Amino acid sequence: MREPQKICSDLVALKSENPPGDTSGPIKYIRDFLDDRGIGSKVFCTPGGRCNLVTTGEPKPFMFCGHVDVVPALEEGWTHPPFSGTIDGGYVWGRGSSDMKGGVAAILSACDALVEAGKALPATLAFVCDEETGGENGVRYLLEQDVLAPCDCLIAEPSPALHPCIGQKGLCRLELRFTGTPGHGSLYPLIGVSAVMEAMHLLEYIQGLHEQPFPFSDNLREIIRTSSQVFSEEFKIDKGNEILERVTFNPGVISGGEKVNIVAQRCDLDLEMRIPLGCDIRELIMGIMEHAPHASIVKETLHEPSLTDPSCDFVSLVCREVEAVQGRPAFPIFQWAASDARHLRAAGFRVIEYGPGELATLHATNERVRVAALEKATEIYLRIMRAYSSRSSAS
Repeated sequence: MREPQKICSDLVALKSENPPGDTSGPIKYIRDFLDDRGIGSKVFCTPGGRCNLVTTGEPKPFMFCGHVDVVPALEEGWTHPPFSGTIDGGYVWGRGSSDMKGGVAAILSACDALVEAGKALPATLAFVCDEETGGENGVRYLLEQDVLAPCDCLIAEPSPALHPCIGQKGLCRLELRFTGTPGHGSLYPLIGVSAVMEAMHLLEYIQGLHEQPFPFSDNLREIIRTSSQVFSEEFKIDKGNEILERVTFNPGVISGGEKVNIVAQRCDLDLEMRIPLGCDIRELIMGIMEHAPHASIVKETLHEPSLTDPSCDFVSLVCREVEAVQGRPAFPIFQWAASDARHLRAAGFRVIEYGPGELATLHATNERVRVAALEKATEIYLRIMRAYSSRSSAS
């Protein structure tokens, strides 16, 4: 069996920063890996080398999914160069090692072990580009092309070791343009309307939104409570409940003004909010625009919160196999972030996210993944595939 840490190291060394989004290198590596083991696949590309791979054959009741694009990395501040894939001190180091080439490596290693044992692969494999910028050329493209059929799906995104993720908050991204009334800077605020200050006033309102909790149904209360405890421990914060129960926000990009002595006529703001269960996104946007009379929405991206039924057999199976390998009780959690899971759930898939990774290093310098975590994830994935093989044999 090819060791997952070696596969992870190889994949990290194949640059696939998004932007620009060229994933042809890792996809070729994966295709060659599968070809060598007699597993057929097909590559689907859009312009710019944005490549995806899906295994061929009859539709399966189960699918592994992983993205091979990574967020960009500067060279400064790293213990090991970000695209070295160095294996040192019990870790694989580099951009994408946790998010999520480590998970991809564990999938491939598990498949290798299954093939070595003379077993047929009971799963479809889908490796995609463009998760880091919304999935337009990745999972969403494959769904539009009818390449993927709804089934149980495990995405190998990094997760807490004992907690498969079965749902996630919604996503609201707004590109806002503020228009002011220019004038001589020396006369403001008596004369003129500053587009920059209008953006600032809106952000004050957005900050207040975080103070508002939203209701959720009683049957989700326990999973929200336990998920909040997990996040408090993972991120070492006191208010883990606010992550899931409230709107979290990030004014990621703001740009405006023409000159220091001119009242700003224009300001652009790119705002991202993560939406809790119980929050109506359209009502949220209406409230925002009521507090931004000088703004218009240039572009919006909206996704409702999504959830896989925590009582379903798929969730029970994954938690059981996690417990068997980790040696401690496992239970599912609701997640704070967004991923390709939202697109797949909307298309009828039952989706769980579970994979190796150091959550504190995601998108950060010195991103890394434990070799031990890669090995355990490989074993868990192998056990899940064997369970699906047994189901197929029984039927």
